[in-house]
Amino acid sequence: MNITKEQKEKFKKLAITSFAELALIVPSGYEDLRVQDKLQTHSMQLIDATVESVYRAANSIQITFYAHNFGHVVSGVIFRPKPYMLHQFKVGERDFYYGMIECKSGLCSMNMPKKVTNVGAITPRYKSALRSDVMLRLMQSTLSKENLMSEGIREEIAEELLKVHFPTQTAPNLKSLEPKTIDALKYTELFVYMKQLFNKRRYFKALTSACGDYKEWVQTLPFTLTQEQVKAIEEIKADLTKEVSARRMIVGDVGSGKTMVILASALMMLPNRSVLMAPTTILVNQLYEEAKRFLPNVKIALVTNKTKDINLEEYDFIIGTHALLYRELPKAALVMVDEQHRFGTAQRNMLEKLVSSADIINQEEAKPHFLQFSATPIPRTQAMIETAHIDVSLITTTPFKKDIISRVIHKQDFKDLLLHIEREIAKKNQVLLVYPLVEQSDFLEYQSIDEARGFWQKRFKNVYVTHGKDKEKEEVLLDFNKSGDILIATTVIEVGISLPRLSTVVIVGAERLGLSTLHQLRGRVSRTGLKGYCFLYTNQSASERLDKFVQTTSGFDIANLDLKFRKSGDLLKGHNQSGSQFKWVDLAEDEEIVKDVKADLSKRV
Repeated sequence: MNITKEQKEKFKKLAITSFAELALIVPSGYEDLRVQDKLQTHSMQLIDATVESVYRAANSIQITFYAHNFGHVVSGVIFRPKPYMLHQFKVGERDFYYGMIECKSGLCSMNMPKKVTNVGAITPRYKSALRSDVMLRLMQSTLSKENLMSEGIREEIAEELLKVHFPTQTAPNLKSLEPKTIDALKYTELFVYMKQLFNKRRYFKALTSACGDYKEWVQTLPFTLTQEQVKAIEEIKADLTKEVSARRMIVGDVGSGKTMVILASALMMLPNRSVLMAPTTILVNQLYEEAKRFLPNVKIALVTNKTKDINLEEYDFIIGTHALLYRELPKAALVMVDEQHRFGTAQRNMLEKLVSSADIINQEEAKPHFLQFSATPIPRTQAMIETAHIDVSLITTTPFKKDIISRVIHKQDFKDLLLHIEREIAKKNQVLLVYPLVEQSDFLEYQSIDEARGFWQKRFKNVYVTHGKDKEKEEVLLDFNKSGDILIATTVIEVGISLPRLSTVVIVGAERLGLSTLHQLRGRVSRTGLKGYCFLYTNQSASERLDKFVQTTSGFDIANLDLKFRKSGDLLKGHNQSGSQFKWVDLAEDEEIVKDVKADLSKRV
């Protein structure tokens, strides 16, 4: 970037590193410093005037101007003047002054007139870490079409941005900018962000670039994989054969069959070792059982806090909780993390480091291939943005269509709900009741678990209770799985656990939760083809959000809905889907602009 040392310091103060970022600092307003011949009352205007008289009072200066451009006398007043202002107004001098003009009964006044030199232009004003005049000079000296295009901004976008900073005909209305201008700002904002992601992406030598086939194994499975499962496996296969270590995130909807993608990845890595980390003992046990069932010829180890010391060198596939981070692990060519958002970046990096190795001779760090899996669908636009930093595979379909009826219910529906629960229990099905809080609260109009449990335990047998702070929650869930009828819980139940007999979920105070969280909770039912029911209990008489939710079944569509409604100021508790870093971009609407930016950036990389 071709800038002077002084300009570089100013960029640093503004916390920016490029001309494109400078262009995104939009003016807070404009001063029209062109000489007009028509006086407009109650507006900021420029006068070409001679000072006729100056009167200095204790706390003000009163000036009489003759405005040549209007042929009119204008009285000016400055309150609490600074010392330098006293020398700006000399009787008999003709100059240009700018201020707010008011007229009453034929008498015109200008409040706080200031002498100006930049006459004949519409001048932008800026609110930034720099003084307004310093900022203006920086814009004028550095923001040009050539500089913007040198960073990769398209010519027509650069021209549109310059109109915001250097208008010629009329000052843009900042409250309702032209659609073309807004699109240029969106494009630039995405361009800056995605370019930074591209630059952040680091490439490491892979520990191995060998990869076996999975197709024979697929033939042995008692079901057919979906097209999207196969596509994700093919993308991973291509990754595993590269010299650089893979960085891929696989995002699948609830019940989309990510486990089979995990198992196929471990199989393709043989004879090299794979490690899989998942957030809970229950989930790890489930994955371990499925791995043993579908990979009978692979040596698989299970690592939890309760695992005795075993020699992990002997195993091809190690599956464990974060207990893995506290073990000495053998070298592994593939690291996988399930429910990746439940682990911090530091934990994911630590696992990767534990199984990496350094090539001492070449001083080159070699890393395992790294796959992360998430059951929280993200908006397509966000997935496209993330691909600048990490490769992304989306699994949007499920192996079988779930038959789930979703309904919003209110107090008057409670009797019918009780009858429904009795019928489901009689069929040996299970029911999940999700409450918003564990203990009573004065601020919430819904019962807590502590208040509600007595009612359910009195009315039904085999009622189990758990929540996030419950140290025994994993044991409670295992016991419930075997012999429970009703489980009362908070949203702790949301992630990953399989309850094959669960047919009904009732979510109390549903309007308080993000749509993605509601979708995750709904995904707990009908895991094995049972007819499922999801009831959203609310005291609100109407909720457009919940009505839209019950009509939508795809997690990716729900993620888009969540984005749209998030702007309405509802109290949401869904997973953070990013997007807050954008001032202009709307992730729910701007897919086409994301595509354009991505295409332009990939030409440069």
